[in-house]
Amino acid sequence: MSIPEFSLRLQHGITGGFAPPTPEAIITVTGIPTQNLINITSAVRPKGTPSLQDAVPKSISAADAHTAALVNELKDILKTIPTESPPGSEDIYGMDTSIAFGSEDLMWQNGGPQGCGHGESSVKPTEEDKVKFRRAVDIVKELQAKDA
Repeated sequence: MSIPEFSLRLQHGITGGFAPPTPEAIITVTGIPTQNLINITSAVRPKGTPSLQDAVPKSISAADAHTAALVNELKDILKTIPTESPPGSEDIYGMDTSIAFGSEDLMWQNGGPQGCGHGESSVKPTEEDKVKFRRAVDIVKELQAKDA
């Protein structure tokens, strides 16, 4: 099983009010099938501090069957769950977390580029959709936790 070429950005800390949200963590994941690599960069803001720490990059093997299965599961999940409408109106999954995923055949993003304000989305996820989104977030965190 191989991975597709893709780029992903997970941000924890997307809800804001008048001011834009302050991210607590940003994880970027890039799949490079030609090199059999997944590049992962994560930056975290420790509690009580005003900004994210410097990003920490690493690469993991995409040749690992479990890793490839996780990436493909993530992509399959995102294909089936909705995003808010209009973009950035509401944190419809209630996790204060956004995922932006792009590949040749899928562009998916929740949470809008400036986070979520105090609007209301015309699209509401089902409980099953919320479970799937939680799983998608868990997959990104599992990839992040893999040893380089």
